[in-house]
Amino acid sequence: MSSVNQQAESWLDSLKIYLHPRAVTLFFLGFSSGLPILLVFGTLSFWLREAGVERSLITYFSWVGLAYGFKWLWAPLIDRFPLPLLSTLLGRRRSWLFLSQLLLIGGLSGLAFADPLQNLQAMALLAVLVAFSSATQDIVIDAYRIESAGERLQAAMAATYMAGYRIAMIVAGAGALALASWFSNAPSEYDPSSWRYAYLGMASLMLIGLATTLIVKEPKAVPMDAETLTQQQEIIRYSKRYAHLPAWTAKFIGWAYIAIICPFADFIKRYGQQALIILALIGTYRISDVILGIIANVFYVDMGFTKEEIAQIIKIYGVIMTIVGAGVGGILVNRFGVMKILFLGALMVALTNLLFAWLATLGHNTQALTLVISLDNLSGGIATAAFVAYLSSLTNIQYSATQYALFSSVMLLFPKFLGGFSGGFVDQFGYEWFFISVALLGLPVLVLVWLAAKINKQ
Repeated sequence: MSSVNQQAESWLDSLKIYLHPRAVTLFFLGFSSGLPILLVFGTLSFWLREAGVERSLITYFSWVGLAYGFKWLWAPLIDRFPLPLLSTLLGRRRSWLFLSQLLLIGGLSGLAFADPLQNLQAMALLAVLVAFSSATQDIVIDAYRIESAGERLQAAMAATYMAGYRIAMIVAGAGALALASWFSNAPSEYDPSSWRYAYLGMASLMLIGLATTLIVKEPKAVPMDAETLTQQQEIIRYSKRYAHLPAWTAKFIGWAYIAIICPFADFIKRYGQQALIILALIGTYRISDVILGIIANVFYVDMGFTKEEIAQIIKIYGVIMTIVGAGVGGILVNRFGVMKILFLGALMVALTNLLFAWLATLGHNTQALTLVISLDNLSGGIATAAFVAYLSSLTNIQYSATQYALFSSVMLLFPKFLGGFSGGFVDQFGYEWFFISVALLGLPVLVLVWLAAKINKQ
């Protein structure tokens, strides 16, 4: 057989990894995860802007997303605490998934009946509930993925997860805008009832995630290693040490030791001072696209793009390009390793963000918008697939939910906080300088990837 045929078969074998049952499962869980996030960020920003809410207030509103940045605070609870009755019926991971999805359906239904012109504060509280429930769902899905398969499958599972996630974003973006436009009595004017129908439709689609949770199997319980067994004995010692306190207090102190302190101590123990470099990389890798994403929909509205154009170009075509990018990223990681593709993704994201500065000079130009969205989303898909695989490789399976929640929280915390000021920056300096500045923020990431790659080789 010629080397050309052997290479073709090798690439074909690489593609077959996406047919693995675990990879297929992550597609549907990805849909469940991707549906809520736009409904409290991008689509909600469009709704608020159409209602006449000030631009700076809309970007401050994005701080509800800090729930994703602090999810490591309650991840230990999910890692160790069984839900009464539900855990017995569904298992540790699926019970928490089921609860979070019920809360999401309730929160999105509540948003459907909210109106920013009548009670913006109530709308903010409902958005926080959705963000909190969505972050909880993400914690469980990440733990489920890590516990369900080995390192070889992680990039493929990340890619199928991203495919489902991005398809859900088409639905939550273009779908919600299309529904709002369809039900609007006057498309050129603000109609709160149209958004009510749109958000009720989105709430009903969360039933897909609920059905997936009930169908899939609970991952096998991770057997405790020698170190974890030692920690279990430490719980007993802590309980005895605080025996003078009420029984539940002594037990809680012991539980807190193993559920909260041990996962963080484990990470520091494994990487030492180099943990700072890793955390710096995690905290800044997605800084460019996260900050850009917060104000993107406001930018499109200000450039004069219609709901239909945004739905077709950004919410559908752009998301398809992200799925393609994630698929390409999964294959590249499988063939060339995580760190090389991590560097490539970071470079591509920084460069493509500059295209938005060019678009800002053109104004309403659908052809230019299509080109920019294509390249930006393709780059983002490749970078995200590599980044998820990298985060998974850092996780100790004994603390999968807590440690991955820590990593993904660090990933979003600083960019989301910084992004809250993006509206004020644009008001002061304009869109061109904003996008140039966001692109420059991505350059130090390349140095951090290079340093982290040296750690991986040690």
